[in-house]
Amino acid sequence: MPVNAISAYSAQSRDRLENFNGLQLVYIGWDRHLMFCAPMTFALPPAMPFAEFLDSVVKPAIAPHPDAAQVDFAKAQWLLDDQPFTPDLNASLTANGVGHKSLLYLTTPGLNGIKGSGN
Repeated sequence: MPVNAISAYSAQSRDRLENFNGLQLVYIGWDRHLMFCAPMTFALPPAMPFAEFLDSVVKPAIAPHPDAAQVDFAKAQWLLDDQPFTPDLNASLTANGVGHKSLLYLTTPGLNGIKGSGN
């Protein structure tokens, strides 16, 4: 069966930065903790300090997991858009290089999910 390409496709993405009223989407995943089956998404102000992001977004988001109380954020390892990343806790998300639709991936050494299952 022949297929015709649509050469004049003009759809606009609805998750563009300008559609979020000054906020940006940030995705957060937690390695070896698949109780959260996919990265969580938050609409956040770009000027939010990273320390506030940890306290008011990340900690409450992961709190339902049994490992959450044992997380030592001083030892946490991060990836930002698939690159190793060490956050400056006093700097904003933007100053830390966290942009619209960035993926932050958290690894917590020694914590491997419920009873070490990766979940």
